[in-house]
Amino acid sequence: QVQLVESGGGLVRAGGSLRLSCAASGRTFSSYAMGWFRQAPGKEREFVAAISWSGGITYYASSVKGRFTISRDNAKNTVYLQMNSLKPEDTAVYYCAARANYGLGSKPYDYDYWGQGTQVTVSS
Repeated sequence: QVQLVESGGGLVRAGGSLRLSCAASGRTFSSYAMGWFRQAPGKEREFVAAISWSGGITYYASSVKGRFTISRDNAKNTVYLQMNSLKPEDTAVYYCAARANYGLGSKPYDYDYWGQGTQVTVSS
């Protein structure tokens, strides 16, 4: 069982930056691949980024590639999402998720555990 708690969301102007954190409970965090998803009002939850258990492999949605960076610190049981050059269309609730499998996933059903989400709002 893994519990996930996101933090770091907020209101930022277009072009600004935010760093989201996701703290995980449990001693087996390093065995999980991790992902970030987001959901805007009236839209389906969409994939943002994923990282392998070791941090050696990352994967991004085309809409954020080059602007967002996913990373993890297994000693701190934490995964991060650094978001730069933010745009109004990045406005959404951001969720982190854990996948009990060494492979990366880009679909919500690939993941077994979810956090409660943190709101990111980008003003124009």
